[in-house]
Amino acid sequence: MTRIATAVRRLAVTAAAALLWTATAPGAAQAKPEPKAPPQFVALRDVDPTIIQEIRYITPHNFVGAPVDGYEKPMCILTEPAAKALHKAQAGLLKRGYSLKVYDCYRPQRAVDHFVRWAKDLDDQRMKAEFYPQVDKTRLFADGYIAEKSGHSRGSTLDLTVVKLPALPTRAYVPGERLASCYGPKKERFPDNSVDMGTGFDCFDTLAHTDDPRIKGAHRANRDLLRDALAAQGFVNLPEEWWHFTYKPELFPDTYFDFPISRRSLSGRPMAHF
Repeated sequence: MTRIATAVRRLAVTAAAALLWTATAPGAAQAKPEPKAPPQFVALRDVDPTIIQEIRYITPHNFVGAPVDGYEKPMCILTEPAAKALHKAQAGLLKRGYSLKVYDCYRPQRAVDHFVRWAKDLDDQRMKAEFYPQVDKTRLFADGYIAEKSGHSRGSTLDLTVVKLPALPTRAYVPGERLASCYGPKKERFPDNSVDMGTGFDCFDTLAHTDDPRIKGAHRANRDLLRDALAAQGFVNLPEEWWHFTYKPELFPDTYFDFPISRRSLSGRPMAHF
């Protein structure tokens, strides 16, 4: 074998070894594709574009005080039956001069994990004055405000409110601005174009319990308006949170998904508007 042939052979062996190392290197093993949603999941906007969406966890205006893991786009994703039922509830409210507004819908498990990490970091109290002014952070798990699993990850649960039409614009939260308690008078709370429910969204306080006896008058009427409109279409309210509803029966009652919130996570084609 000539020297040139020997050199060429050595180069080929070296190149093959490099390719093998690249394929088996730790970095290559970690570069697996993101999980996708099953075809039964849809974007709410494809089912009903009239429902207002204000997805809080992609912004820093939430109890964590930062965008939450897994929220790549400000969009509501739900199982198709839940989205269709929400469309029917919206149709009834529109006739009365109101609109639904969603704060959160499907929530990936990685977002729930983010909540858990935040709850265990007792030094991070930056949003306490607004979202949990009367609750010691050491009590968030015991009192049920934070859990390691969420019904939102199953795809048929969402957080929402009601807005009187025409909907007025709401200003963006400015990180570091002075916070106001979520259970104070509406004019003192952070601006929200929703009707007054007696507390803001994600208020860690017993006043947020849907049937708290201290909730009377217009606050009671507004909570009943939301609950009645959704109950008529198969949604069940969580008694501890006036904003939290689950469509029954759930398509995936025992599965907690982790695909990120983005259009590319959806495997189906966009649906025609109703």
